[in-house]
Amino acid sequence: MIGIAMAAIMQPLAVGLSNYPNFTSKCLEFNPLNYVTNSAIITLEPVAKGSTIFYPNDDVTCNRPNQTVSVDICRIALNISTSSRSHVLAELWLPEAWDGRFLATGNGGLDGCTKYEDINYGAKYGFASIGSNNGHSGTSGVSFLHNNDVLEDYAYRSLHAITKMGKSLTSAFYSKTILKSYYLGCSGGGRQGLKAAEKYPRDFDGIVIGAPALNFNYLSSWRMSFLNKTGSIGSLDFIRPQVWKGLIHDEVLRQCDGIDGIEDGILEDPRKCHFDPEPLLCNGTGTNCLSPGQVQIVKSIFEPLIDMTGITVYQAMQPGSEILAADRLYAGLPFPYSLEWFRYVVHQDPAWDPQNFSDVDIILAQDLNPFNIMTYPRDLDSFRQKSGKMLIYHGLQDNQITSYTTDAFLRHLTTNAPISVLDNYIRYFRISGMAHCNSGPGAWMIGQSSLGDVGWGREENVLAAMVDWVERDEAPETIQGVKFIDDVKGNMVLRRRRHCRWPYENSYIGIEGGNGRSWDDWKCVLQSV
Repeated sequence: MIGIAMAAIMQPLAVGLSNYPNFTSKCLEFNPLNYVTNSAIITLEPVAKGSTIFYPNDDVTCNRPNQTVSVDICRIALNISTSSRSHVLAELWLPEAWDGRFLATGNGGLDGCTKYEDINYGAKYGFASIGSNNGHSGTSGVSFLHNNDVLEDYAYRSLHAITKMGKSLTSAFYSKTILKSYYLGCSGGGRQGLKAAEKYPRDFDGIVIGAPALNFNYLSSWRMSFLNKTGSIGSLDFIRPQVWKGLIHDEVLRQCDGIDGIEDGILEDPRKCHFDPEPLLCNGTGTNCLSPGQVQIVKSIFEPLIDMTGITVYQAMQPGSEILAADRLYAGLPFPYSLEWFRYVVHQDPAWDPQNFSDVDIILAQDLNPFNIMTYPRDLDSFRQKSGKMLIYHGLQDNQITSYTTDAFLRHLTTNAPISVLDNYIRYFRISGMAHCNSGPGAWMIGQSSLGDVGWGREENVLAAMVDWVERDEAPETIQGVKFIDDVKGNMVLRRRRHCRWPYENSYIGIEGGNGRSWDDWKCVLQSV
């Protein structure tokens, strides 16, 4: 495990930045191993603004060969031992213009991929920023096979380890105490942040998470269940992706787009859409239609996952996500993350056949629950008592994790605390028209990552909103989202929307026949939980 030199935390060092001729020399003369043990230095270097860092040794499946740096930094890369047979590769970027804050970033999927772009995003805004490979390399889960130490790193330990290490080195490098500590992650990174709040409530003052992969064991089963529903490619009644993206999605919009008051291609609240595919049933004369078997497949897609006892264990897919879901969940192939989880963790059999998936596997995965990776706490009281704040967002056109599961989690928390209590430390924003973590036809850019970077301001940036909430006690009521043409910042704005905090939702108040593209066309209205 990591040994922290506590002197670096308890008292300021005698030598500060002002004692060095420049930031470069400060970086080169800094020795991280004075403050952490069980670690080896991979890289220690000053990097100038505008430079590109190359990562030739990164796993190619991560698709992150390089990263351009937005500000002057001192880059520290370490190999941290977490056990005799596991280690974490971590990157800490210390900006010259440090604002006193610390930011840890998460991963995604089964990833062992460092999100350099998010480390850079934090450094750009003055955070000492850290990320890691989460204890293994690449997007595969094969490293989990017969190695519980690597699995434990993935489940929770990596993030805690790099956070302890990162905080110690940050305080030592700047010879100052960290003002506040934050976390930013989506999907699997969202689960990491929630697990940190549950298990290590003192690690972060503010946590921003998106589309969290909570209820992880049932999520893995839910994703695997789609192969049984759709059938394999070429099987009887298999629905081709173009049919999902055209015929079926168009019918979803025809039935449900106007429920929120305007037809703009976005469902403001998919929960109000009770989609019926029966109108698409072939009548014997047309070809742009569905067979009876295909109609049943579509109905099954929008049903929850129910175990053999009849209990709903995972929520249904929300309608409106068909265009992107057609290429993953509905593609007639086993969802890759679920396939590898069942092969390498649940069954520990690389040859396990996904065609054999059944209710027995659902129960087996949940009973196994290694290191409580499930991540579905009944409360977050310890995090609240330590004055922690959490901002959750979820796209309502998420094509990989249904937004209904985050809705259900918030309702789950209300069984132990009323909304008035939750509202003091948890704010949940449902982002209409956002797909999984980013992209989509809606106003999805909310500062949630480098992809969603629209500048630093509490109204339009979830990380900035969190900073103001933690440091000024100004809780966010709405988050302003924006959509640019072709999703390129600087292009013409296609739409703006103030996304409401749960349990409020947007209702159209614009003129009849308007386009709903301005945030003044919408009003947050309280809805029943």
